Amino acid sequence: MAEIAVTLLIDKLVQLLVQEAKLLNSVHREVVVIGDELESIKCFLKDVDARAEKGGDLHEGMKEWVKQVREAAFHIEDVIDEYILHVAQHRHQHGFVAFLHKIGCLLKQLKPHHNIAIKIQDIKTSVRKIKERSERYSISSSDHGSGGVATNAAWHDPRVGSLFIEEGEVVGIEYTRDELVSWLVRGAARRSVISVVGMGGIGKTTLAKKVYENDSVKGHFDCRVWITVSQSYNMQKILMAMTKQIQQAKKFAPGEIEMMDEITLISQLRQYFQQKKYVVVFDDVWKLQFWDIVKHALPCNNRGSRIIITTRSDHVGTCCKESSSDQVHKLQPLSQEKAWELFCRKAFQSEFQRSCPRELVRLSLDIVRKCEGLPLAIVAIGGLLSMKEKVPSEWQKLYDGLSSELESNPHLTSITKILSLSYHNLPYYLKSCFLYFGLFPEDHSITDSRLFRLWIAEGFIKGNKGKQLEEVAEEYLMELLHRNLVQVSFGELDYQIRRKYRIHDLLHEIILSKAGELNFCQVLEVDDSSFNGKSRRLSIIDARENVLQTIEYSRVRSIFLLSITEMPRSFIVNLFKKFKLLKVLDFEDAPIDYLPGEVGNLFLLKHLSLRNTKVKMLPKSMGRLQNLQTLNLIETPVHELPIEIFRLYKLRHLLAHYYDFEIESSLYSMKGVKIHEGVGCLKDLQSLTLVEANHHGLGLIKELGKLRQLRTLGISNITEEHGRALCASIESMDHLKILALSSISEDGILNLQSISSPPQFLEHIILRGRLEELPNWIPKLQNLVTLGLYFSGLAEDPLKYLLALPNLINLFLNQGYDGEVLHFEEGGFRKLKKLTLRKLDRLKMLKIDKGALPLLEQLEIGPCPKLKEVPFGIQHLENLKTLDFYEVPGNFVLGMQPDGGKDYWIVKKVTTIRVRYRIKGERYQMYKLNDSDLLERLQG
Repeated sequence: MAEIAVTLLIDKLVQLLVQEAKLLNSVHREVVVIGDELESIKCFLKDVDARAEKGGDLHEGMKEWVKQVREAAFHIEDVIDEYILHVAQHRHQHGFVAFLHKIGCLLKQLKPHHNIAIKIQDIKTSVRKIKERSERYSISSSDHGSGGVATNAAWHDPRVGSLFIEEGEVVGIEYTRDELVSWLVRGAARRSVISVVGMGGIGKTTLAKKVYENDSVKGHFDCRVWITVSQSYNMQKILMAMTKQIQQAKKFAPGEIEMMDEITLISQLRQYFQQKKYVVVFDDVWKLQFWDIVKHALPCNNRGSRIIITTRSDHVGTCCKESSSDQVHKLQPLSQEKAWELFCRKAFQSEFQRSCPRELVRLSLDIVRKCEGLPLAIVAIGGLLSMKEKVPSEWQKLYDGLSSELESNPHLTSITKILSLSYHNLPYYLKSCFLYFGLFPEDHSITDSRLFRLWIAEGFIKGNKGKQLEEVAEEYLMELLHRNLVQVSFGELDYQIRRKYRIHDLLHEIILSKAGELNFCQVLEVDDSSFNGKSRRLSIIDARENVLQTIEYSRVRSIFLLSITEMPRSFIVNLFKKFKLLKVLDFEDAPIDYLPGEVGNLFLLKHLSLRNTKVKMLPKSMGRLQNLQTLNLIETPVHELPIEIFRLYKLRHLLAHYYDFEIESSLYSMKGVKIHEGVGCLKDLQSLTLVEANHHGLGLIKELGKLRQLRTLGISNITEEHGRALCASIESMDHLKILALSSISEDGILNLQSISSPPQFLEHIILRGRLEELPNWIPKLQNLVTLGLYFSGLAEDPLKYLLALPNLINLFLNQGYDGEVLHFEEGGFRKLKKLTLRKLDRLKMLKIDKGALPLLEQLEIGPCPKLKEVPFGIQHLENLKTLDFYEVPGNFVLGMQPDGGKDYWIVKKVTTIRVRYRIKGERYQMYKLNDSDLLERLQG
C-alpha cells in the first residue's frame, strides 16, 4: 500500500508543477527534487511493501520504514492540497507569485504551517532520510509486481489442509465430483482441459483432490501427476517436479534432472506423455503465462488424456479453453441447506448426534449466513465452536467479535490467510479499488457507475490513450470480478443498464482490517465514535451527532454518511468547518433538506452526491467548486440549477431526475431539472440527465450538440418543434451509449425521423411519448441492447422491424402499442432475455411461435384488459424463469392453478409465477401463484 500512496503522490506532484508553472524557482526546484527522491524510493516498495503485507520476515525496522514512507506521502499530499486551497481562496490576486508578495500582512495572522516553502524544505529533508534508511536496510528492488513476491521459507501454506479432508467430511460437492470423474474417464479421446474456477476457500482444491484420488480415475490412467503451482512459481522447478512424479525420473542419475533447462525438461516430459493416457492436475494457478508454457509438455495424443486446473481467475480458466472439448466449471458456494449440514458436522462432531440444539439454532444460522456458502469458513468456524461450551452466550461472543477473531485466533487465521492471498496478488492500481468496498456496510450493493465516479474522484484511475477514465474504471472492475473478489449482486452482465456489485462478508471483514492498518479508511458505526485522526476516508454508518464533535481539524478526503436517521443542522455546519480538504462528499439517502453556502469553500471537492435527500435548492457558491466532476441530484426535489453551474468546467456527470412512485405511471411521473442556456461550455460532460427542453427551447437543444463526449443523455419536455434540432444534436454525439427522451405531454409527438446517421455505439434507448411511427434508424442499431417504448401508441406492430436486431436483450412496451395482436415469429429475437408488455389496452392476442424468444428469462404482462387467456406459446419458452402478471382478472389466475387449472399446462415449466395488484401509484402487492392469500382475494 505504501507503493500506492507514493505512486498517486508522484502523479500529484507532476500535476502541481504543470498547473503552477509560476511557482517560485526555489520552491519549484525543491518539488522536483522530492519527486525524484520518491521515484527512487518507489523502486524498493514493489518488493518490500508486498512482503510486509504478507507477514514475511521483515524486521521491525523495515516495517517501520514502510510505515514512514506511507505517512510521508500523506503529509506531502496534505501540503500540496493546502497550498492549492490557499491559492484558490486568493485567486483574485492573480497567481502564486503575486499572492506571496501581497500576503505579508496576512502571514502574521496565519499559522506557521501555512508556509509552503518551509514545509517543502522539511519534507525534502524527511524524504531524503527515508531513502537513506532504505539503503541501510539493503532493500533490493525487484522486477516482481506488488503481488509477485516469493513467499518466505518459514511461511506455511494454509491450503495444505484442503488436500487431506476425509471422504466423510465432504459436503455439497458430491454431484460435481461425480460429474468430473465421469468427464475424466468417459470423455472423448482428444486431450482436454477442465478449469475449476472460484473464489478462495470455495473448495476447488478439495474437489480436485477427491476427483484425483477416485478409484475409477486411478485405474483409468497410465500415470497421474499432481502439481501445486501457487502465486510465485518457478517454471523450471514445476517441470522438475512433474518429471520426478513419473517413471521417467528413474532414467536419470541423481542430480541430473536439476541440471536440465526448461526446454530439455519439456522435451523429456513430452516424449514420455506421448505414449501414455495421463491425468495432470495443476492446483492454484494464478497467471495466464503458466499455461502458455506448460502446455507444451502435455501432447495432444488422442489417448483420452486429461488436465485439471484450479484457479481463482476467470481469465486463467478462459485462457486454458482452447478447443470445444475443453471446459470451464465455475464452482458455486454451498446452498444454505448444504452449508448448514457441513456446519453441524463440524460444530457438533462428537455430540448431539451432529444436530444443533434448539437454543443455538438462531445463532448458528446467523453464523452460517455470514459464511455465505464458503466451505473454508464453515469448517474453520464450526471447528472452533466445537471446542467451546454449547451455550448461547459463548456463541454470541464469537459472532459479535468475529472480526478480531479472524485476525488473532489461530483456528481462524487460515481463513484470513487464504482469502488475503487474492488481495496480495492484485497489482497496486487495483488494491485501492478493492479496499474501497470497505467504506460501505456489510452486504451492501453498489452500482458500477457510482463506483466508477468515486474511483475517478479519488485519483485511482489513470487515463489510457484513446480511453475515457470511466472506460478504464470499468476494466478495473471487470478485473476484480474475474479474479472472483467481487460478485454481481443485481443485474446480469449482459443485459442490465446498471448493475450492482458486492463483496463476500468475510472479504469485507478482511478489507476493514487491512484498510484500518493502512489508514486507508475508517468506519464509524453506532457504537464507535472514536475517530483515529489518520484515516483518509471516513464512513459514518448510523452514528450519533457527537461523532463529529470528537473530530478536530481533519485531513480526511472522503466522507460517506450512510443509514443516518437524524442529522441536525449543527452536524452539517461542523462538517464543513472541520473537513477543508474533502474530495468526496456523499450524502446519499441522508436526512438533510438544505446545502449551506459554505460548500463553496471545498475547492478540492470532486464528487458531491445529494441523491435521495430533501435538498430543494443549490447555493450559488456551487460555482466555486471548480474541480467538481460529479454532481448527483437524482431523486431530490431540486427543480432548477443555478447558472453558476456553468463555471464547473471539469464536470463529467450531471445527474438529476425524480420519479414519483406515489402516482400511477404516466409521462408526468418522471421529472427533470431546468437548466439555463449555455450548457455547451461543459465540454467534459459524459452524463447529462434529465434536463427539461422547454425551459430555453431550441437554444438549449442546439447547445447540446456541442457536448461531443456525452455517453448518457436524458431530455424531458420535448416538443414536436424541437425534433429537427434535437436529431442534429444527437447525430453529433459519436460516443453516445444511453439515450432517454420524453415528450412534453402524452399527446406530444416525439419527432425523431430526421436522424440519418445515429451514434453507432448506442446500446440503450428509452422513448417516452407518442410516435407516429417507429423511427426508421432504430432497426439499424447493431449494438442496441435495450429498447423501451412508453406511451408511444404505435398503430403498427413494431416487432417485425425489431426481431432481427442481433444484440437486443431488453424490450419494454408500456402503452407502446395500440394494436390488437402481437406476434413473435419463429427465429425472431434470438438474444432477448427480458420482455415487458404493460398497459396494452387494446391487445387481444399474444402469439409466440415455437423457436421465437429462445433465451427469454423474464416476461411481464398486464394490465391488458382485453387479453382474456394465458398467451399460447409460453410453453415453448424453455429458458423462462420468471413470469409476472399485473392486474389480471380472477378467472385468468385461477386457470393457471396447479390443481386443475385449464391453462396450467402452458406455464408449468416456469420456475416462478407471480401476480401483482396495485396498492397505490406504482406500488403493488405481490402474490405467488398458489398463495392462499391470493386465492382468498380472488374468491372474496
